[in-house]
Amino acid sequence: MGRIPQEFLDQLLGRVDLVEIVNSRVPLRRAGHEFMACCPFHTEKTPSFSVSPRKQFYHCFGCGAHGNAIGFLMTYERLEFLDAVEELARQAGLELPQTGGNDRVSIKPLLLDLVAQADRFFRRQLREHPSRQRAVDYLRQRGLTGQIAGVFGIGYAPAGWENLSRALREVGATAENLLNAGLSSRDEQGRLRDRFRDRIIFPIRDRRGRVIAFGGRALDGETTPKYLNSPETPLFHKGSELYGLHEARMQSQPLPRLLVVEGYMDVVALAQHGLPYTVATLGTATTADQIERLFRVVSDLVFCFDGDRAGRAAAWRALEVTLPFLHDGRQVGFLFLPDGEDPDTLVRREGQATFERRLEQATALADYLFSELRGQTDPETLAGRARLAERARPLLEKLPDGHFRDLMEARLQKEAHLATTRLRPPPAATAVPNRADRNLRLTRTPLRKAVALLLYRPELAQGMTADDPLLRVNSDPGIKLLTELIETLLKHPHLKVATLLERYRDTREGAILERLAVWEPEVPEESYQFAAEFTDILAYLRRRNDPGEQVPEILLRRGVPSALNAEEREAVRNLGKPQKV
Repeated sequence: MGRIPQEFLDQLLGRVDLVEIVNSRVPLRRAGHEFMACCPFHTEKTPSFSVSPRKQFYHCFGCGAHGNAIGFLMTYERLEFLDAVEELARQAGLELPQTGGNDRVSIKPLLLDLVAQADRFFRRQLREHPSRQRAVDYLRQRGLTGQIAGVFGIGYAPAGWENLSRALREVGATAENLLNAGLSSRDEQGRLRDRFRDRIIFPIRDRRGRVIAFGGRALDGETTPKYLNSPETPLFHKGSELYGLHEARMQSQPLPRLLVVEGYMDVVALAQHGLPYTVATLGTATTADQIERLFRVVSDLVFCFDGDRAGRAAAWRALEVTLPFLHDGRQVGFLFLPDGEDPDTLVRREGQATFERRLEQATALADYLFSELRGQTDPETLAGRARLAERARPLLEKLPDGHFRDLMEARLQKEAHLATTRLRPPPAATAVPNRADRNLRLTRTPLRKAVALLLYRPELAQGMTADDPLLRVNSDPGIKLLTELIETLLKHPHLKVATLLERYRDTREGAILERLAVWEPEVPEESYQFAAEFTDILAYLRRRNDPGEQVPEILLRRGVPSALNAEEREAVRNLGKPQKV
């Protein structure tokens, strides 16, 4: 698959609605002709994130984030360009075109297909392979039913060095493909070997439900490691993914919370016992990417760890990573299990109701944080209180501005008997500029104003003709960009601004256009003379390139002078006058 055709991108962006896409992730409220929200990309108290239905363009006047539907998904969902396009195409009911080419994006569809074939292979082996009984017996011993195994797509990798690689090479896969997909590795002699052998296989899915990697649990107690994951690949980055998140999101009922555990079997067993809102990290400490993904699904997290020393260390790391994401309305709890228990064994022994009562009684993050700090200090002494405050300070400073931070600061004052905590204040929220300030840089030249007007009202281009002398000016880069936009809109009169900007993605011109797309009329839209101002600026630009002609006096009476500085207004007056030698 090569470069996506421009015609397809035009069709896609013309069909999707940015307001719906954003509102499903960030609640919007109408504000005049646009919609507003607190920006999802930085912390703020006053909404400065604007979404324009007409332009199909978003912009944050606080942090400067902006773009179209593709750009929003890339930033908000942490998707690459092709993945964002595929997601929008799915929502719009469009089939992504297959094209030729050797672009860097071409490897991902190939690898996805290979991993999907491997997934089918593993599941088939659990049903058909002669040695499958060991795997089936293990799953039954752990109390799993065939139904729950089907929900999670559990499979089996039989013993042997090249069962999977042989099957995939027979249908055209190359050794390089298998290595890139993380399905094979090379031994010391350079021979291709299956990565997963004699293991229960747990497919790992991305947010769209596509299998991107695998986890394998050894059946032989002597095999190490007991759990083996796919390596990092173009499809799979273990610090960003969570096992079971896709399955949890597929539940018909709203998720009350998400329970974060450490093992594949814990996720599957809890789901079977009526707790389908469980996910697992993938053999790593909890990461910021994972926390961000979880909070985009629910506002209530519970981390479940063993009560031993290793479990408490893992819980503390999770706490530290979580603190910057604790905006008001979000909450985090910690559930520590009895010695010798894990979620799988505990839920089978106690049942769903008792386990859920444990969740309801999970230790709140604030209580856990201060309990740990009290255990590291002696709060009965002045020195111990000072030490507690000093250890709490860098943790509480990670919290975003809001009521929760204020309450945690008050809790520290109480715990350490302080009059003040001496915390550094949170970063000041960026003030949202007023309309005049937003347009300040955009109205310095008539050319920029013309482009801004065209992006605000693309239909203005229909007043031009193909033989207009302005369209033949090639010496001025700015004029060239304006004429390109006009010519494009003459050929494609129904293009939206978002679609127009997509044609300039990752270019210098695109960066300029995105800034100009933020422009808004200096007066209410209903009384703004868009066509008259655009016509007058074009007249000025034509005569600027033909100084022998006199500029109409209307230039000095209408809106254009507001787009000119003092020197430019003087230049307009002097155009056509005899010049001194």
